[in-house]
Amino acid sequence: MSGSAVTAEAVNDLAELARVSRVIGSDPALVLHGGGNSSVKTTTTDITGEQVEVLYIKGSGHDLATITEAGFAPLRLKAVQRLLPPVVVPDDRLHSELRCALFDAGAPDPSVETLLHALLPSAAVLHSHADAVLALSNSIGGAQRVRDAVASTCVVVDYAMPGPDLVAACHLAWSQRHGDEYGIVVLGHGLFTGGDTPAEALERHLQVVALAEAALGPVGFPPPPAEPAEPVEPAQLAAFRGALCRQAQQALVLRRDDSAAVRTFLANPDALAASQAGPLTPDHASWTKPWPLIGRDLNQYASDYHAYFEANQHRRGAALRELDPAPRVILDAEFGLVAAGRTPSEAAATAEIYRHTMAAIQRANALGGYRPADREHVFDLEYWLFQQQKLVRTATAGDLTGQVALVTGAASGIGRGCAEQLLQAGACVVGWDLSASVADTFDSPRYLGLQLDVTDPQAVAAALARQVDTFGGLDILVVAAGIFPTSANLGELSAAAWRKTMAVNVDSVMELYGQARPLLAAGYPYGRVVLIASKNVAAPGPGAAAYSSSKAAVTQLTRVAALEWAGEGIRVNMVHPDAVFDTGLWTPELLQARAEHYGVSVETYKRRNLLHTEITSAAVGRLATQLCTESFACTTGAQIPIDGGNERVI
Repeated sequence: MSGSAVTAEAVNDLAELARVSRVIGSDPALVLHGGGNSSVKTTTTDITGEQVEVLYIKGSGHDLATITEAGFAPLRLKAVQRLLPPVVVPDDRLHSELRCALFDAGAPDPSVETLLHALLPSAAVLHSHADAVLALSNSIGGAQRVRDAVASTCVVVDYAMPGPDLVAACHLAWSQRHGDEYGIVVLGHGLFTGGDTPAEALERHLQVVALAEAALGPVGFPPPPAEPAEPVEPAQLAAFRGALCRQAQQALVLRRDDSAAVRTFLANPDALAASQAGPLTPDHASWTKPWPLIGRDLNQYASDYHAYFEANQHRRGAALRELDPAPRVILDAEFGLVAAGRTPSEAAATAEIYRHTMAAIQRANALGGYRPADREHVFDLEYWLFQQQKLVRTATAGDLTGQVALVTGAASGIGRGCAEQLLQAGACVVGWDLSASVADTFDSPRYLGLQLDVTDPQAVAAALARQVDTFGGLDILVVAAGIFPTSANLGELSAAAWRKTMAVNVDSVMELYGQARPLLAAGYPYGRVVLIASKNVAAPGPGAAAYSSSKAAVTQLTRVAALEWAGEGIRVNMVHPDAVFDTGLWTPELLQARAEHYGVSVETYKRRNLLHTEITSAAVGRLATQLCTESFACTTGAQIPIDGGNERVI
């Protein structure tokens, strides 16, 4: 901490807190995707040499499973305790007040539950959304079941909104405890346990979870369906995603799960009906929305969502225009469990949260029924100021966030440049290439590399299906795969070389267009195609009859696509690069030979255009990516040179 001497005691306490936090955070039955919290109260020395009591608490947005000492915010404990009841800190003041209490101005934002951690007198406090505790509290008669199970260890508090409401409820309950309790169970929210050390707080936490597990009884889920899941038609899933994105008014990625556990849940009418009662905890609402969509009727979901909000909006006063009435979890007999998010990671987190919810629903049903402790607070949490701020902080920057692109020839050269620029713009990218290196071209959860031969229609169909199953659809198609055969003048050009060039550069594109069109038609906000053509279309060169003819043919094919697909809103444009030397085609030896042929240096040869500029794969990738943004929403059928200016073309 800047300007202060951290004591050895504080260093040790913080290191132990970080270790224990990772233990609890690594157990998905306790903590999922940013849920949960931890803190320790210790003593250090400020810049004046005075001993100061400090509360280290998890910084907002940090994940307990991976947190280090740097992820905790140090606050002056007395400055935080002065904000406890009877003082009431409004939501719009809490962030500022907590920032003012920080011991280090450069620390992360303190958790919104800081006041509750300051309220509990224990030196260390751990908080989780333990599945067992939530399943028990969300069963019929759950409040009494929880009290019976944990009476000797915890006080039990009815659900209250995080922030002032929850702090006040816990303050009252704690003041009325018998004296032996070391934790708090907030119904429908989670478990807080304290101890003299983080290790003791963890031991007590696990003891309470074990008590809840015992009260739930043994797990007895019905057997899974005997029949395996049927394959899903890619066009159907892509069309559903397109409709979902339009209802949400933002691009979303899908994650699908048709495992045996999911199909078991879907085959149980009681479990499906229970899913409509609300999430396991209102805190999950920002991931899962208040309830999943059963089936695919998005209009009915939006109607129910608006109606429920109108009935409860007086509680927070949010405006209807702020609503996003699109589900984030879909339970469908054919699709299975479908989770939606702005990124693949977000969609995967939503899917995991709901798999845990399904298991908890089944366990609660085994006790007589699933009844969430406080469904009416779901909207409060979803549109709560702090949740909205968290969504903004975790958003991926980029014009194409949530959109899904396919780039052929992505392992090297211009294709790689296009894929890289699309990733930088926030898109999910599927790369195809004949080279096996395509699988490892980029290290990102938003990238999927597939090795295939674009001239194989079955391989193309399988790859498109894999893409839809991975990300949900296809919004952007960049066709960059192609070959440039060995130079040969007419009369020397073999029919085999001609046919191979046409097969790769034209025939495969025709096949791809036919298979991709239904997916692009469902694209959000609309489908886009960018063909990487060539300067040779306008200005062919001697010895390049096969290449020049193939690029002219595929350009004409793509112009026809622009004409035919405009009615479906698909924008189709072409770029004509020239002299892009950072590709596998141009070896240093070849560059040197060509430069010597013209009597110039290699650097001069690279800039042999009107603007005397070098054309790179990244530059072509930037242009292709820009053609996929709103800047070109009103453009289709365009042919744009990227050649530094060529006299023959101009």
